[in-house]
Amino acid sequence: MDDQELIDLFRKSGFKVTAQRLAVGKNLLSREDHPSAEQIYQSLKKEYPTISLGTIYKTVHLLKELGLIQELGFHEGSIRYDSHRDLHINTVCTTCGKINDHHPKNFQSLWNKILSQLDFEPTGQRIDVYYGCSECKNKT
Repeated sequence: MDDQELIDLFRKSGFKVTAQRLAVGKNLLSREDHPSAEQIYQSLKKEYPTISLGTIYKTVHLLKELGLIQELGFHEGSIRYDSHRDLHINTVCTTCGKINDHHPKNFQSLWNKILSQLDFEPTGQRIDVYYGCSECKNKT
């Protein structure tokens, strides 16, 4: 999504476009990792020294409400954000917390078969696979 599309979406949805809100949106939507609000804050505070963590939280909530991102909550209480809303598997390292997207071949057709066996219409999905990444295994 380019800058103008994001601006238009904010305005169409009745939200004010601010430089900080736009920066948070651009930052999060362009990332390949799954950052926390704190990580987004750290990546923006040098360029936007007056930005607050509250602004980050409000903007990611807005992006979630607009259907642009998915919030990933984990058992230890951490929340991360995923801008990839397509069907995929999140692989999560149980040691360092790194999250990667995995797109298995023929996954969509397998998923459609699973959905056809349900007697309800799902409103969302999330599939996480936990493992120890090679970087963490090499440290031990």
